[in-house]
Amino acid sequence: MNAVSLQKVGSKTRKITFGGGCFWCTEAIFGQLKGVEKVESGYSGGNISNPTYREVCSGMTGHAEVIEITYDPDEISFEDLILIHLSTHNPTTSNRQGADVGTQYRSIIFYRNADEKQRAIDVLKEMQPSFGENIVTQIALFEQFYKADSDHQDYYANNPEAQYCEVVIHPKLQKFRILYKEKIKSEKQS
Repeated sequence: MNAVSLQKVGSKTRKITFGGGCFWCTEAIFGQLKGVEKVESGYSGGNISNPTYREVCSGMTGHAEVIEITYDPDEISFEDLILIHLSTHNPTTSNRQGADVGTQYRSIIFYRNADEKQRAIDVLKEMQPSFGENIVTQIALFEQFYKADSDHQDYYANNPEAQYCEVVIHPKLQKFRILYKEKIKSEKQS
């Protein structure tokens, strides 16, 4: 092995972190998009380090259930990810998505720099007329992502027959596939 082969190749990928209810739903959606390289379920926006699922579900940690997406901005834009985020959950309900209630289910976008913050604000303003009520999605500075336990990763793919997957996730995926069919990975890309 020589020194040339040891040089690290620069990566053009970026990360975006947001929550829109249960991370099982959002992970299932975003993992299907062209340009998305990885989606991980976890927690962000709270006041303790390394929270457990049980602690987050208590509502006492301040964390939201989130996904962290690693994506290629040459294939899918930051703005498109936010547009898809806003159109695949209800961004007009505070601290709830369907039957899931609590601050851990809030709609939130975490930005990593001032440019991302402004771009997120602009997308929310652009999308507002599409909704009958005010968008309550929070926009907050990203501080830390805590990855959830392995049994929460790829939940839909690993448990498609589970009742939650059939009743909640599957209908969301059907709607998503209709709205964004041109942005979905082909079978070869999956």
